[in-house]
Amino acid sequence: MRSIRTPKKKARALAALAGAAMLLTACSGAVSGPEQDGEAAPAPAADESLTLTVYSKFSSREYDVVTKGLNNLKQKFPNIEINHEGNQDDDKLAASIRAGNPPDVAISFYTDNLGTWCDNGSFTDLAPYLERDGIDLNIIPEAVRSYTEYQGQRCAMPMLADVYGFYYNKEMLAEAGISEPPKNTSELFEYTKKLTEFNPDGSIKVAGFLPSMPFYANQAQIWAPNFGATWLDEQGGSNLAGSPEWKEMFRFQQRLVDFYGYENLERFTAGLGDEFSADHAFHRGEVAMMIDGEYRTAFLKDQTPELDYGTAPPPVADSKPDRYGGAFTTGTIIAIPRGAENPGAAWELIKQMSLDTDTLVQLGNGLRNVPSTLPALEDPGLEADEQFQTFLDLFSGGKLLPNPTTVIGDAHLKAVNDFAARWQAGKVPDLDKGLAEVDAQINDALAQKSGGN
Repeated sequence: MRSIRTPKKKARALAALAGAAMLLTACSGAVSGPEQDGEAAPAPAADESLTLTVYSKFSSREYDVVTKGLNNLKQKFPNIEINHEGNQDDDKLAASIRAGNPPDVAISFYTDNLGTWCDNGSFTDLAPYLERDGIDLNIIPEAVRSYTEYQGQRCAMPMLADVYGFYYNKEMLAEAGISEPPKNTSELFEYTKKLTEFNPDGSIKVAGFLPSMPFYANQAQIWAPNFGATWLDEQGGSNLAGSPEWKEMFRFQQRLVDFYGYENLERFTAGLGDEFSADHAFHRGEVAMMIDGEYRTAFLKDQTPELDYGTAPPPVADSKPDRYGGAFTTGTIIAIPRGAENPGAAWELIKQMSLDTDTLVQLGNGLRNVPSTLPALEDPGLEADEQFQTFLDLFSGGKLLPNPTTVIGDAHLKAVNDFAARWQAGKVPDLDKGLAEVDAQINDALAQKSGGN
């Protein structure tokens, strides 16, 4: 699912997603569906024949894995056919809702659009279905429940999750006399210095750990949980300037940048391979340690099976030792678009894909993502080697932190990552003032949406 993976998500281009946000806004209230009275549409009869159309962004091998999972519904409803249309991004989904011709089921990698989907009615409120069928959402970890609802409204369900942990090259650490991965930022900095190799001209040959943002999975939102940094205050406003945790994170980033030299880092990263290719820097031994999602284990097995690597919880801020064992999480979501032709049958498919243990285990094994319910996580059929087990432990450890669900899509994420890029380049002379400006930018966007614009 590369889900949302923020990586694959990230790779899907922020600019394109900004366009999706505009389409989403245009959808507001535009279409009514058969379940517009707010009641759950009835499930189809076991012998009722119909076709459910499903939009997703899956393609190639992953498309086949997900299609197989979708067709598990035929065990209960043999007369329902599944028309799975892959390579459908959020732009296309929003356009179909606006035009009054949506799919029955929508699968999205990009959870940061969920607040808009819920707020403007593009996704159906699932509360009547959950209540009717007596669904216990406590089988889903709290952090995952958080990123699949908006202001108490559940308009989507999770369909697998991504968790971001720490990868390290065992051979490189051993050669440097390091016996275990770093647990805090002081250790990470010292290990980085030991593991980094420079060429005779001073350029970087091997980077111990890269601080460059945004680069690969080095996104501000992925680092933030390791510092205990959260986004909003109790009133729902951006609170970066008032957060010691954000300041500690950016000061640590700058400390690493200063060690390498900004221009040196820029030259080095410019020559590194694509994030989702065999030329990835970690695959090639050009980076010794990194933060990445669980899906990277599948890439390494397929593209660099000989690499001896380990996984661990991400190192945490020196001031937050209790955060060790926590991580950033996000995931794929599945929902009923407003105006879906077969909402009752769509809900049966959503239950299959988000709550059925056998289906989630099948998908988790096929996509190498983390199942999003605790029963699936504990199922003996779930395949987990030593490296993948780290992510299962992080997921069930109770210390996950997701992005907040807002009506401004990924605008807050883009604002902070843009700031991180300026900060590391030395273009922000005053950290407090710079973060206050980011707060103002985010709060202005929130205020405009809250005002109905």
